[in-house]
Amino acid sequence: MSRLAAVAILSVLLAAGCGVPGEPLPPSLHVPEAVGDLRVQQVGERLLIRFTLPALTTDGVVVRRFHRVELRAGPPPEGDFDTERWAAQAREILVPAQGPGPVEVSLPVADGAGKEWIIGVRAWGRTGRPSAWSNLVAVQLVPALPRPAQLQAEATAVGVRLTWRTAALKEGVRYRVFRRGPGQPRAEAVGESADTSFLDSSAAFGQDWEYSVQAFLKAGDQEALSEISEVVSIRPEDRFPPAPPTGLQATPGLGAIELLWDANPEPDLEGYRVWRAAGNGKLAPLTGIIAAPAYSDRDIEAGKRYRYAVSAVDARGNESALSSPVEVVAP
Repeated sequence: MSRLAAVAILSVLLAAGCGVPGEPLPPSLHVPEAVGDLRVQQVGERLLIRFTLPALTTDGVVVRRFHRVELRAGPPPEGDFDTERWAAQAREILVPAQGPGPVEVSLPVADGAGKEWIIGVRAWGRTGRPSAWSNLVAVQLVPALPRPAQLQAEATAVGVRLTWRTAALKEGVRYRVFRRGPGQPRAEAVGESADTSFLDSSAAFGQDWEYSVQAFLKAGDQEALSEISEVVSIRPEDRFPPAPPTGLQATPGLGAIELLWDANPEPDLEGYRVWRAAGNGKLAPLTGIIAAPAYSDRDIEAGKRYRYAVSAVDARGNESALSSPVEVVAP
């Protein structure tokens, strides 16, 4: 191989193994991304403000710590809304500089009832450059809603009935009921009420339930909330008998007296018990528990007068009062 050929081969190999250096990247300006999840809610006499500080700058550099977090709250400026004019007159709320992640700020608003506030936040990078403003949230402040008090829970035949008191009833105020049941890590909303009572018809007997209540009122595009009530616990037990059966009829038949009555509507119904008395005697159980709302009494004496009644029994053995009795003479 000639010297010229060897040099040519070496040049090809070097070209294949080496990259061409690109243009140098400009230094990061360290401008944080804008907060996009600002959330604000009035709870009693305070505003609860939540947001998440970003983890990256606008050019993708990881943020370790912010130079400043600027949270502002104040009324909208007169005329057409302008973010900079609003920010210039809005009150700044102290938020200690920190790194990325969730932030929660509680702001007293006892003197702000009837006013509209605009809330916004932006973060400043380590070189002193701010992000764009977050989503701005408008809040219509209202007088603090009283915390529901004296919450009580009572077991009834149709569910757990809750009652509570409030210092004042205001037009438009409603109540949200929270419940935590077996296996639930936290309470969840189970219903709403326009007055100071609620029936939870889905609470099963024999299980532990915890309840709390919170008042809420529509305020602009937001909901104003009261402080949540104390928690009340209950383990409802089914000691409630079914309703007495209705519509009992007794019809003489061939060697038998045929009984028929209306079916009970209770979902936990086990069945019925038939009661009988001969002549003026005392009613006594004639049968055990039977499933159908009908019975044929063949243990009779022709020409003898009988009185009948029926009771209903649920799955837990609770037995109703007797139905209205009927009287018939055996054929």
